[in-house]
Amino acid sequence: MMEATKDEEQLHDEAEEIRKETAEGSPELAEHDRIAELESQLEEAKSKALYAAAETQNVRRRLEAEKQQASAYAATQFARDMLAIKDHVDRALAAVSEELRGDKVASQFLTGIEATARELEAAFNRQGITRITSIGEPLDPHRHQAMMEIPSDEAEPGTIVSEMQAGYMMKDRLLRPALVGVAKKPD
Repeated sequence: MMEATKDEEQLHDEAEEIRKETAEGSPELAEHDRIAELESQLEEAKSKALYAAAETQNVRRRLEAEKQQASAYAATQFARDMLAIKDHVDRALAAVSEELRGDKVASQFLTGIEATARELEAAFNRQGITRITSIGEPLDPHRHQAMMEIPSDEAEPGTIVSEMQAGYMMKDRLLRPALVGVAKKPD
């Protein structure tokens, strides 16, 4: 290992002597070597500058895409919270019997709940929040969560036959999967 280092040093020293002799004997040759060395350094600097510019451009593009994603989906958690309220309003409307709908006071109260449900639905539409269709659709694990299997002669196995909780999308992202019952062949 030591010998290799000595040999390398000796070769380096010899090369240096040859360069000096050549430079002393021919100034044009020395100038040509210097120009070649400077051109090489210039090419390397250009390459590094182009790489840095490309990297800066990529970072700028990534940040812009992240900014757009953040603004498009900023209300995601709020929307999830509002889904619970929508569920309660829908359950309240479903629980009102025909008998109560005929009562004047109950009818006025029901009108207020229905108006609230319409406003909530309009707000969801403005934010790009849509309900996932489930019943009659094949199970999609990206949008539905199977909670039970229901024996059925009428529906193909793997088809959704009941929905326990509605699922929602916000633009192209899942806010909440639909909780569903899936058809299976009867035993």
